[in-house]
Amino acid sequence: MLPNGRRLGAHLPLGDGMVKAADRAAVIGASAIQVFSDNPAAWRRRPHLPRELPAFRERLAAHDVAPLVIHAPYLINLSGPEGEFRRRSIELLAHELRVAQAYGAQYLNVHVGSHRGEGVEAGIQAFAEGAAEGVAMAGDDAPDVVLAIENGSGSGFGLGTAAEQLAELDRALTVVGVDTGRTAFTLDTAHLWGAGYPIDTPEGVDATLATIDATLGLGRVRLVRLNDSRSELGSRSDRHEHIGAGRIGPAGIAALLTHPALAHVAYLVETPGMDDGYDAVNLDRARALVDGRALDELPPAAFHTRSAKGRSAPAEDDPLPAEDDASPDAEPRTTDARPRRSAPSARAATP
Repeated sequence: MLPNGRRLGAHLPLGDGMVKAADRAAVIGASAIQVFSDNPAAWRRRPHLPRELPAFRERLAAHDVAPLVIHAPYLINLSGPEGEFRRRSIELLAHELRVAQAYGAQYLNVHVGSHRGEGVEAGIQAFAEGAAEGVAMAGDDAPDVVLAIENGSGSGFGLGTAAEQLAELDRALTVVGVDTGRTAFTLDTAHLWGAGYPIDTPEGVDATLATIDATLGLGRVRLVRLNDSRSELGSRSDRHEHIGAGRIGPAGIAALLTHPALAHVAYLVETPGMDDGYDAVNLDRARALVDGRALDELPPAAFHTRSAKGRSAPAEDDPLPAEDDASPDAEPRTTDARPRRSAPSARAATP
């Protein structure tokens, strides 16, 4: 928990054990957690829930770690044109909603995706219809999971970059019949920065949040992905950096962590080196900013750690040989088949 009472957590790997991940959350002082339920770069999914799942849920409850957020696979693109890829994306969304329900997750975080040259209006309509179909397909097997839609940085044909686009997405979802109680929004701070929102000062944070409130409504935002950025403002790129050590910097991050309009959100860190002990370091840095303390200088090695985007899924109980599912152009495979085995992550070391 942050000193101001807000929940702060991290995206943690499950590859070394689900219970270990829950206990790691407690060790680093995380009061929220995000995970992958399966290989994030594969269409094929495991046929059964992990054996550790009941113990994982019990341990999270014992540590008062909530919300639990499942991050949807990167392959899902609901905003693209009709075809096999889109059909598989909808099926995979429904599958992940059902799994998130079994995990006891409050949110399934999904990227808006790319319209692939079809145009913004067509992409927004495609996303809304795809989300509606996925939610309907999951049906009574996922009644409690909220679909959290994450803003984008704007690379390529990516959608959800501007606050106005997020508002249009929200309206389109309502028009196609998706209950507003089943959807919410995630703001990734590195994506906001890459999209051109100047959140490196308190004044810039004020202006950005005012724009989002006037368009989408900040009440629709439930999660903030708290990441600093290595990229230039408005670069449309997404390169995460340690808290307070990037171009957003301490003043901007502190303003985001303490802004009155964000008192209701949970913050999740997805910064570099999370497998190497920097999960604890970055959560401590966030707490220091809320306390008004100056940040310690990070060692040079901190800037040569691996990205946090490769978080591993639970170890498989009955793995099949690995196969190349990571390419978006690969032939999609059924979501009911077993996923490939995830590479084991490096064990997180306590700094």
